[in-house]
Amino acid sequence: MKRLGLKLSLVAVLTLSFAFMSAAALAQNSNSNTTAGDQMRKSGSETKEAGKSMGRNVKHGRIVRGGKHFGKHMGKAGKHFGKGTKKAVKKVIS
Repeated sequence: MKRLGLKLSLVAVLTLSFAFMSAAALAQNSNSNTTAGDQMRKSGSETKEAGKSMGRNVKHGRIVRGGKHFGKHMGKAGKHFGKGTKKAVKKVIS
């Protein structure tokens, strides 16, 4: 009897979590409405965060962790820069 109750409660929790997850995913903003300048600004702020996070971690002696965070932020900065460049070129060409 306990197992049946546990299984039913687990199914109920998973069902509710999946229901709310899909609603949250639909409510997210897409990057398609941002301009090329917005993407470039995001790139700059990601670069700033990269330096800050690496500096904080190195200050506390966590050099490898600092390098990892630096790389993640620089990757996001490159992604934003690339998207901004793509939008700018498309606008100029068309």
